[in-house]
Amino acid sequence: MAEPTSVDTTPDADPQTLDALQTSVQQLREEVGKVIIGQETIVRNVTVSLLARGHVLLIGVPGLAKTLLIRTLADALDLSFSRIQFTPDLMPSDITGTEIIDEDRTTGRRSFRFVEGPVFANIILADEINRTPPKTQAALLEAMQERHVTAAGQTLPLPAPFFVLATQNPIEQEGTYPLPEAQLDRFMLNLWLDYPAFDQEVEVVRSTTGARPEPVSAVMTGEELQTYQQFVRQLPVADNVIQYAVRLVSSTRPQSDDAPAYVTSYLSYGAGPRASQYLILGAKALAAMDGRLTPLISDVRKVAIPVLRHRIVSNFNAEADGVTGLELIDRLVEDTATTS
Repeated sequence: MAEPTSVDTTPDADPQTLDALQTSVQQLREEVGKVIIGQETIVRNVTVSLLARGHVLLIGVPGLAKTLLIRTLADALDLSFSRIQFTPDLMPSDITGTEIIDEDRTTGRRSFRFVEGPVFANIILADEINRTPPKTQAALLEAMQERHVTAAGQTLPLPAPFFVLATQNPIEQEGTYPLPEAQLDRFMLNLWLDYPAFDQEVEVVRSTTGARPEPVSAVMTGEELQTYQQFVRQLPVADNVIQYAVRLVSSTRPQSDDAPAYVTSYLSYGAGPRASQYLILGAKALAAMDGRLTPLISDVRKVAIPVLRHRIVSNFNAEADGVTGLELIDRLVEDTATTS
């Protein structure tokens, strides 16, 4: 693998901040590990998205502790938390907030007052986001993209940091409203939770059917998290690493000259430029978590599946031949040249 080239030093990418980031991330993992058994890769990738200021879509069957993971993360980060249970009758104002009429008892004068909705929190759990109609989904996704809410002619900023983790159940499709690809693109990572290994499930049962679990302590403030997020953004990246990320994304597009024959045959649409951006941001976050001041191509490869999985659309040929998007991404990662 080619090593990074043409890397410039960045004044703010100092070793002291890097050490503090590593220490905080390790403490965060330890606190989450008090409650969440196993799922190390999921916890790592959620942390990557958090440091990169991205949002996460968690997909898994019921009972895999998706909600518990997010709640535990909020407790360990000392941030405000809101859970929004998405249902077919949920309205956009139930998420963003609404205006109410206030009456001054002294003067009798009435005026409108905006009451903030649950989206005005640092960490948002959008539980079963595909169970609400597109209009309500769009209200949250707009807030995710713009990081503000418009109400009564005013633009109201959302608190920083702002992090959305949405969940979906992949086995119950009755009465659901799947997110369209354009809205899925708002999520930095798409993470699939698998069943725990036998030993892990034994430990889950033991720990959840006995005494109360050890309480989770806050190990990182919102201010510290924003410092680390800015630090990750400022990390320098070698030209060949960026070129690899762009080539990888470009090769997912059937119309591209870079697309191999199997992509042209099996994909209808590929990933857009936002995927290239998230590959680099994810690689930067991984590098910082590993104590490095610049990412490698191997970091890009590690985040390729969760970044690209929800950004490619398979066609009928892939379904007929039993070829999954995951297999195509794995093949592209291996086939994409690592040198310019």
